[in-house]
Amino acid sequence: MSEPQPPHGTDRRAIRQRSTGWAATLADVMYAAKLTPNKVSVGSVLFAALGAASFIASALVTTDGARAAWLIVAALCIPLRLLLNMLDGMLAVEKGLHTPTGDLFNEVPDRLADLLLLAAAGYATVGVWQAAGVDWGVVIGWAAAAAAILTAYVRTLGAANGVGNFFEGPMAKPARMWVLVVASLASLFEPLFDRHGLFVALGLAVILLGSIITVMVRLKHIATALHAREDATP
Repeated sequence: MSEPQPPHGTDRRAIRQRSTGWAATLADVMYAAKLTPNKVSVGSVLFAALGAASFIASALVTTDGARAAWLIVAALCIPLRLLLNMLDGMLAVEKGLHTPTGDLFNEVPDRLADLLLLAAAGYATVGVWQAAGVDWGVVIGWAAAAAAILTAYVRTLGAANGVGNFFEGPMAKPARMWVLVVASLASLFEPLFDRHGLFVALGLAVILLGSIITVMVRLKHIATALHAREDATP
């Protein structure tokens, strides 16, 4: 079992890009512009909202070219959301701009962004999987969104119970977002198969399954840590 992190609210995930020169330069620029971590966190939701709108728009247009354009916009918004998620933490920690409400702004916008992007991606699959009067692509999108939020909820349970945050699992936030990026870009080739929405639907199914496994992995780590603490108590 991995060692739990100290139970301090929303301890940060280890991201190797934080130590790169380009990330430090971007953080310096934001600091000079007097941007606060909380404002950057809100900005990540704006990119997620734009990405979500692009997913929905991709299902409403009537030409392959227009659909491809909207899917490219969605695919670009996702890493920009992740970038701001990283930079808000750098401003808070490396630049010393942490506020009493910082943990709230760190968590709530992330969950809103997950909900917006994953649920909206489900609507980009409209018509690809229909059975018994149900559009299963849309259902999987909402289910993936719920499962993603649940992975974060379970992680915070570890901190709430005093054993720290556990980030283990195959479908943490960065993984599920990059799966969605790959699925969106793969969708550019859907006209070859005449199945609009197929790759996004498959990506959402992978995210849903991976998120369920991630929840189980994290619950196991938390339970093991709680039992270990109990055994160590005199």
